[in-house]
Amino acid sequence: MSWQAEDTRLSVLAVIPARGGSKGIPGKNLKLIGGLSLVGRAARLAASQSWVDQVIVSTDDAGIASEAVRQGAEAPFMRPSELSGDAASSDDMWRHAWESAEEHYGRRFDVSLLLEPTSPLRQPADLTATMDALLSGSHAAAATVSATPAHFSPHKTLTVGGDGRIGFWAEDGSRYNRRQNVPALYHRNGLCYALRREPFLEGAPILGQDCAAVVIERPVVNIDEPFDLELAEWLLARQQRATPDMPLAQIA
Repeated sequence: MSWQAEDTRLSVLAVIPARGGSKGIPGKNLKLIGGLSLVGRAARLAASQSWVDQVIVSTDDAGIASEAVRQGAEAPFMRPSELSGDAASSDDMWRHAWESAEEHYGRRFDVSLLLEPTSPLRQPADLTATMDALLSGSHAAAATVSATPAHFSPHKTLTVGGDGRIGFWAEDGSRYNRRQNVPALYHRNGLCYALRREPFLEGAPILGQDCAAVVIERPVVNIDEPFDLELAEWLLARQQRATPDMPLAQIA
């Protein structure tokens, strides 16, 4: 891959966002999947990639910071309280982490990856595929996505009125009674985002007008509810049986 060549390689910062507060699953980012915490899995995998120059955690929690450091990341600063609440945006958090890392390390990072711990089924190939998508097409951003199951599509979404009657959310929803008729739709899965320094640090959103899609075709899980932890554990165990020689942090 040309972007990994020493004479052309861009400097890469990996950011792991992991705040301490979680209402759905208290202490979520420290929950174990496959023997590793969620934040630890993200940190260990990112740190194992030779082309990633720096791995940091953005957190407001000392325990999360310590765990990330144990698994290969660094915690050069704590996330400020105004970027740690439920209303804080990922864009602002990432900009703060990027700018703070550049100030701390005294260097510029051309590209940054965002690896959400709550998407633990990531593999090294997901990171390189996202970088390929970002750089080969000269895009401003790239993000991993998964196909949305047809029965979750807005074309098949139903409403229940105040009188208890079922209706269609989409005006033409009745047209999509067959799964095969539903248009292909996708959703973010949180495995990997990649951004160029500009225009993001100038204020552009993460998913702007020039964001390349990296379609992930295997099953993945985004941890929101306790059941998601069980599902992720099951998927990891299944993959481990299929690839017993793969390092634990890379199994997904």
